[in-house]
Amino acid sequence: MSLLRRPVLTTVLAVALAWPGTAVTAAQPAPAAAALPTAAVAIGDSFVSGEGAGSYQAVTDVNGVSQGFPGWSAPNDNAFFCHRSANASLHRADLPGIQGRFNLACSGGQPHDVLNPSGNRAKGRAVASQLDQLRAVAATHDIDLVLVGLGSNNSSFTFGDVATLCANRFIADAWTGWWEFWAYLGGPVPQEPCAVSDLATEAEVAAATAETTAALRSLLTTLAQVDADGRHRIVFQDYTNPLPLDLLARYHEEDGRSDTRDKFRDLGAERYAAGCPVHRASLAPGHVFSARLGTVVQGAHTTLSAEFPGADLVLLNVQRAFDGARLCEQDGSPANSLATPIRLQDGPSGTFVTSLAGKDKLDVQRIANTCVTHFQTCQESWHPNAAGHAALGRCLTGAAATTARAVTCARSGDGTITVG
Repeated sequence: MSLLRRPVLTTVLAVALAWPGTAVTAAQPAPAAAALPTAAVAIGDSFVSGEGAGSYQAVTDVNGVSQGFPGWSAPNDNAFFCHRSANASLHRADLPGIQGRFNLACSGGQPHDVLNPSGNRAKGRAVASQLDQLRAVAATHDIDLVLVGLGSNNSSFTFGDVATLCANRFIADAWTGWWEFWAYLGGPVPQEPCAVSDLATEAEVAAATAETTAALRSLLTTLAQVDADGRHRIVFQDYTNPLPLDLLARYHEEDGRSDTRDKFRDLGAERYAAGCPVHRASLAPGHVFSARLGTVVQGAHTTLSAEFPGADLVLLNVQRAFDGARLCEQDGSPANSLATPIRLQDGPSGTFVTSLAGKDKLDVQRIANTCVTHFQTCQESWHPNAAGHAALGRCLTGAAATTARAVTCARSGDGTITVG
């Protein structure tokens, strides 16, 4: 599909029949309605809002008030923490014919938030429903392209909870000996690697698929009602894992200790500094989780393609878009990665802790608790960075131009992005 517009020209033909001697005045053509400017819109969660890419823009809250950065100690429900970035993939994609771009996605967004103000659910942000925001765009623009990234957060599980679970288990295992859990913490604390069942069960994935499909069904119905010319492409994008299937060998051991023994602080500090504080044994389950997120998006695309046979729906698989450039996949991480490292703050200071070397278990516990109390201090962790969103923008460029109903975006060893 080409995003270049094809103007519709209205021609008025006047035919006059007159009696002899009767003067005839030709009918004047009615003025043509001005065409609305074209627009591309992003709907969904953090992987399309631009989380991790910086340059976050002010966000209008549910009361119509523009919310800029409120400070790190502000409540997490502030609209600004939707983290809509000027570097998001929607803004980095090459979209010929598109005149306006509107990022309506919100970090932490769930299917619930498509139809309802997100502040109506726990841990939501104070913004109007994404469909209401879409209606406002449609009043001034002809929507030609919608990028949807939805499903990683839902009423069964969220990406943030999954990431926190696996990272916290690694940190606990690295800094605290088994006997210290009883001496200092009053009992055992989970410290084993994550298993597939810890992240999302098959029943939870099925529930997430139904929930996501229902929200996107409402999106398609609303677009049919409000889009100026009724023509638009909807791109269903899935998710990519910020971590590789295995870490580079240099991150396997430190000071002769691996992550399979009790307490390994030097290794824990090395992996945190590189952005990948996680057990090696958690990596494969993490990729199963990522693949299951793909099935959520694919399931929604399949169902809605059947229900709306005339709709222009494209499935964009980006699970290989970061190949070779994930955290701790190459030497020099995190600087050479397309994803953000896990980063914490020691209190809502705005200063990220980049090294845990020399810190004891009480230091680490205090730092980790900041993320619990003020989640915005760590919400950028394990998301595409600015370069990652630029890569996803190239994926979107391909999906907007393809004639296929499903495409895969992959990164080759030399960094080339291909879509096909």
